[in-house]
Amino acid sequence: MTLIGLFHPLADAIKGFMKEDFIPARANKVMHTLAPALSIVPAFTAFAVIPFGDVMTLGGRTINLVVADLNVGILFAFAIMSLATYGVVLAGWSSYNNYSLLGALRASAQMLSYEIVMGLTVVGVFMVYGSIQLTEIARAQGEMLTLAGVNTWIPKWGIVTQPVAFFLFLAAAIAETKRAPFDLPEAESELVAGYFLEYSGMKFLMFWMGEFVEMVVISGLVATLFLGGWQIPWLMRDGFHVPFTTILIALPPLAISLAGILSFWTKVIILLWLQMTIRWTLPRFRYDQIMRLGWKMLLPLSLANIVVTGIVILVLNG
Repeated sequence: MTLIGLFHPLADAIKGFMKEDFIPARANKVMHTLAPALSIVPAFTAFAVIPFGDVMTLGGRTINLVVADLNVGILFAFAIMSLATYGVVLAGWSSYNNYSLLGALRASAQMLSYEIVMGLTVVGVFMVYGSIQLTEIARAQGEMLTLAGVNTWIPKWGIVTQPVAFFLFLAAAIAETKRAPFDLPEAESELVAGYFLEYSGMKFLMFWMGEFVEMVVISGLVATLFLGGWQIPWLMRDGFHVPFTTILIALPPLAISLAGILSFWTKVIILLWLQMTIRWTLPRFRYDQIMRLGWKMLLPLSLANIVVTGIVILVLNG
């Protein structure tokens, strides 16, 4: 193994873009061409509201490390990501192929089912941090947890305050990306290649790229909602607070900002590795098992988590 092997994915991409763009004779050419764009554009757009660092001051200028700091950031991300369903449905319908249509029906049902679970699981996060703005949620996780009026050294991360929601959201998010073991819409043994069966060349690569970009977006959302975003435990704006002591190690603001950016992307990479490990480890589920998992297990648990979170907040606030 050598570093030259790093260029292999680039070579595959160039080769794919140079291949023939085949469109079936009986396909709807306009919709067939539009579908890949509707699949990949929402994934890139959703990343605009994910903050990858706190406000940075550089050369007297204040830089907000998020493309669009919307006060409804998480709702915007969910709304935009749901548009990818249209790309999948159009791909299956416009191809004039039974396998493609079945794959599109599977994908749309699966994506809609697990989007509901994803939306319900983050309600508990909203209740704990009192905001739906991703930057505010990430900043709130920089504080330390308070138990029975006593300050602790435990970070107020989402995985600490909402552990059930973390696992529910992660499971639903992996299903939303249609990657193994939830890759029933493109099951080779049943549907050949699923909804993008009749695609080749650049359009085929756009579907694949869209799915992998969705994995990065999901990792960014999980890191922001449950793993503190750019936050590093005990590293505040004024420096590093040594746990269980009153010692403060002062650090330059620029170093703290750069450490936060590195922290965020490290969490994203770890979550990507986790998704790939799950993909390599678990076998593909049956379609009825996926639907049963979403509607009969994850959905009731997410509703129960909202109720329990509300009761706990009510009790703690007196």
